[in-house]
Amino acid sequence: MRIKLLLVIVAGFALGAASGFSVLPEARNALIAKARVHVVGEALIGGAFQLVDHTGKRVTDKDFRGRYMLVQFGFTFCPDICPTGLQLMSAALAELGPLAARVTPVFISVDHERDTPKVLGKYVTAFHPRIVGLTGSADDIRNAARTYRVYFAKVKDPSSGLDYSYDHSAITYLMDENGKYVAHFPLGISVNAMTKRLRAHIQR
Repeated sequence: MRIKLLLVIVAGFALGAASGFSVLPEARNALIAKARVHVVGEALIGGAFQLVDHTGKRVTDKDFRGRYMLVQFGFTFCPDICPTGLQLMSAALAELGPLAARVTPVFISVDHERDTPKVLGKYVTAFHPRIVGLTGSADDIRNAARTYRVYFAKVKDPSSGLDYSYDHSAITYLMDENGKYVAHFPLGISVNAMTKRLRAHIQR
């Protein structure tokens, strides 16, 4: 009796599995088709901004026309993500050689309270003499971050000794000579990979 019951159960599982294999692929393909997203047109990254550079000069996105831009957001009190990103950016520029002259590296601070032009200037030039530090009012920075689809948020951080820190996106954007999005680089990318992609885009 037990053997017959076991055989019935096994047969049931086999039949269910066979039905599943015949039906599920069609259902799966239908779901995948519905889930596919087709991107048409330009990426909605980049655009107009008004900020202050590390020399105290008021600048807009139009001041960077005619040159590629490497854009990174962060803040000078950032313990690890920002220094790592700026070191990567600087190393890639060095590897580019003469082509680097066509690129303006830009670091936009999300910390309007602490990152004055003077503070920002000392910070960015320690990584590379050509990096342009940008800051501004809370609204100006928020608008710039929104333009680049960058997330940032002020968070409590008693361990910093300054009571607060920032969570923020860790992506470097490449914009073309007209301020249009070209590519982006995640924090973990190697110097060689970043340099190779930069060279390919700039030499087009």
